[in-house]
Amino acid sequence: MQTGKNILICPLEWGLGHAGRMVPLAAKLIELGHNVIVGSGSAHLEFFRKEIPGIKCISFPGYSIRYSSWLPQYLVILLNSPSFLFSIIKEHRQLKGIIAGSKIDIVISDSRPGLWNKSVKTVFVTHMIRIPLPRWASFIEKYDLFTTKRIIRKFTFCFIPDLEGENNLSGKLSHGIILPDNARFVGILSRFSAHKEATESDQSFFCTVMLSGPEPQRSIMKKKLERVLGLYDEKSVMLEGKPEREAESYTVGNITYISHLSTPEMSDLILSSKFIVSRSGYTTLMELASLGKTAIIIPTPGQTEQEYLAEYLSQKGWFSATSQKEADCEIFHTKKRLLRPAFIKDQSDKLLMSALRELLE
Repeated sequence: MQTGKNILICPLEWGLGHAGRMVPLAAKLIELGHNVIVGSGSAHLEFFRKEIPGIKCISFPGYSIRYSSWLPQYLVILLNSPSFLFSIIKEHRQLKGIIAGSKIDIVISDSRPGLWNKSVKTVFVTHMIRIPLPRWASFIEKYDLFTTKRIIRKFTFCFIPDLEGENNLSGKLSHGIILPDNARFVGILSRFSAHKEATESDQSFFCTVMLSGPEPQRSIMKKKLERVLGLYDEKSVMLEGKPEREAESYTVGNITYISHLSTPEMSDLILSSKFIVSRSGYTTLMELASLGKTAIIIPTPGQTEQEYLAEYLSQKGWFSATSQKEADCEIFHTKKRLLRPAFIKDQSDKLLMSALRELLE
């Protein structure tokens, strides 16, 4: 396998999840002897600097979006589509200068469709080949699927962060369809190494809430769960997921609020909690699965991808799902069980190395 390539990684800035799943990929490429450069906005770059100290970063912000407290996500995206398309064209043109200036050999784009270029190898990372829509708009899914495949074919490869076969996390989003010829499953991408499963004696917290996603829904979920957890005497944690702030914590009643944790600290916190509550964002689900830790997942209202994943994975028996509106004390009465972390890690390592070998040779 050749070494010393300059590899540019550019995550989408719609939440930290896209950056989070690029961390293990960046770390693996650095381990293989390549020069990794991250191009994104300030919040994502700060996240990478904390996760991989010394990593080279350049300012290359993409399109960001703010969701509505009352409009569903797909309508917000539809209304913002003209500016999103303009951003795709703009970043496609900007990429040419970055490739020339930094002598880039490979570009890895996590869900930024404008970052393809014919002069170098490019990779499009997505778990969502098929975009789920409400039933009344399901006829549009075929058009969206055609459009997504057309985007993917502009890239050298498409990396799908999931396992093959029945033991998958993304369901119909990337399974049960004819994939483009350049698509490769690369396994579960998680910052967390596989750990032994926590036992009851290891659990020092009743619940850890992993806040994520855009405002105003983040704050709405936070206030709702504060009321629910306030009914219990046991200690709980609100992990606010704000790496741009200095690490700080404070306690109000039985809830401790933490702005940000390092990856090892976050892993330990998850494993030492009896219950986890989180959004059904795909990266969060991958990280929990890599630890063999189930959770109570609450999809962001109107975000059809998260609503589908919550339904799919609860039916699979791996996670418990509830709506934000119906979240109350009853959510803590059931527990699910995931696949063994060792199985996930073994399968993921094989898939990732196979895909990287093909990319780098």
